[in-house]
This record gives sequence, structure tokens and C-alpha cells, in this order.
Amino acid sequence: QVQLVESGGGLVQPGGSLRLSCTASGFTLEGYAIGWFRQTPGKEREGVSCISTTDRNVFYRASVEGRFTISRDKNTVYLQMSSLKPEDTAIYYCAAEDSRTFKDYREYLVPRVFSSWGQGTQVTVSS
Repeated sequence: QVQLVESGGGLVQPGGSLRLSCTASGFTLEGYAIGWFRQTPGKEREGVSCISTTDRNVFYRASVEGRFTISRDKNTVYLQMSSLKPEDTAIYYCAAEDSRTFKDYREYLVPRVFSSWGQGTQVTVSS
């Protein structure tokens, strides 16, 4: 029923840009928060950005603030990434959670709060 599919990853040089897409099927994004998370080998998954369709608030971790932009168009959420750095290299996942779940703004970037996950798309930033 609930499915999320990421696309748009690839190899990009430092300073370059990529746009990731997360498309939902089996449910409408209305009433959900959609987050982008990333994980590198041996490290914990971390929140990158999130958008709440209920109140239209957006959230970014400090290290991507000003470089990444999250947006939504119907059942697709985008993550526009610019000025990419090697440390942005990771598998990027999108995830969805009912907006009513969240009790504190900090939870929007916490992986364990989210219930539905995509399979991920690899982003590699290297020269």
C-alpha cells in the first residue's frame, strides 16, 4: 500500500548540484511529513531535511542549510542539492510519517520517528 520511491542520485563533482525525487504511491502526501535522510557506512542515519504538508513548515540540518531546498508537488517531494561537498556522499532515503505524530519540531529530523521508507538512492560527491 504505502510506497516511496527515490530517484535522482548519481555522481557529481564538488560544488555541483543534484535534484532528488521521492514519489509516493498507495497514499496521498496530504497530512504527512516527508523527510530526507542519509546514511554512510558505519555511521548512523541522520536527518537532512523535512517538509510538513499540514503546516508547510520545512526543516534542515545545519550542515545543509542554505545549500539544500526541499519542496513538494502533489505526491512528489524534491530535494534540490547545490554546492555539494564530499561529506554529502551517502545513500539518501525519503520517509513519510503522519503529521499528527510529531510533538516537537526536533522530531522531523529523527529517523526513528518515521514509519514508511523508500529504498534509497546513492549520491556520490567526488572529483
